[in-house]
Amino acid sequence: MTRSRFSPISGGVGLLAGLCLVGCSPAAAPITPDQSARLSPADPRLAGLYATSCKTCHTIAGSGAPLAGDIAAWKPRLQQGMPTLVDHTVQGFKAMPAGGQCAGCSADDYRALIAFMSGPEKR
Repeated sequence: MTRSRFSPISGGVGLLAGLCLVGCSPAAAPITPDQSARLSPADPRLAGLYATSCKTCHTIAGSGAPLAGDIAAWKPRLQQGMPTLVDHTVQGFKAMPAGGQCAGCSADDYRALIAFMSGPEKR
């Protein structure tokens, strides 16, 4: 399994920081699909994986997928725990296809991509 290069230092928000921001901050302002579409992971490799798989659904309102950067929409999902979210991604869940259409993603990649989409990316 490869290690993800996603780190708070490179401009992303780690899962723990994202969880605290979700649970510790006042209600976040809603994000628009246009704002969501402009977000991208700071790590170039993850940005490529995101652009070719996750972004397809996670920037479209009404797709059933929570928008990338929409803290309120991700909050109940994060409460299920990262292992459940990774399992949903790998196995498929509701309208999400198995693997999230990312044949090259490892479990670490999925964790980093979920952390990116669920937390406030540095803008």
